[in-house]
Amino acid sequence: MITQNDIIRRIRFIFDFNDSKMIELFALGGQTVTRAEISDWLKKDDNPDFVKITDNQLAIFLNGLIVNNRGKKDGVELVAEERLNNNMIFRKLRIGLNLKDEEILSIIELAGMKISKHELSAFFRNPNQPQYRPCNDQILRNFLHGLQLKHKK
Repeated sequence: MITQNDIIRRIRFIFDFNDSKMIELFALGGQTVTRAEISDWLKKDDNPDFVKITDNQLAIFLNGLIVNNRGKKDGVELVAEERLNNNMIFRKLRIGLNLKDEEILSIIELAGMKISKHELSAFFRNPNQPQYRPCNDQILRNFLHGLQLKHKK
């Protein structure tokens, strides 16, 4: 199972974000965090000082990534959800990294997995639509692994 802490750890590693950059991204998302909080979230799960990051905190971080990479839209306030699922995380990463379908498919393929454009679009649909499909941990994990392979050449 992929956890919120795994996701934030991987994003930090992939893009070489230092503590100051992490603090800045949280601030852009609307929350002030300390270096100690970030350190505790990044610790391995078996470390006694490990702290589980909440869905809301991960949403704030991902919103900060969106604002950092795409700028703040006039009149649009990004809302940090209280509950996140893989589809929402995937969507925020897609927006924050400004990725098109073809780019996402090639990133997933770098990790050794192949999905169709139709399957991919199902992850980004409204959950009330019949074509909606939940994004499982394997897809999100392979996407993050592919991002790592792409950016750590």
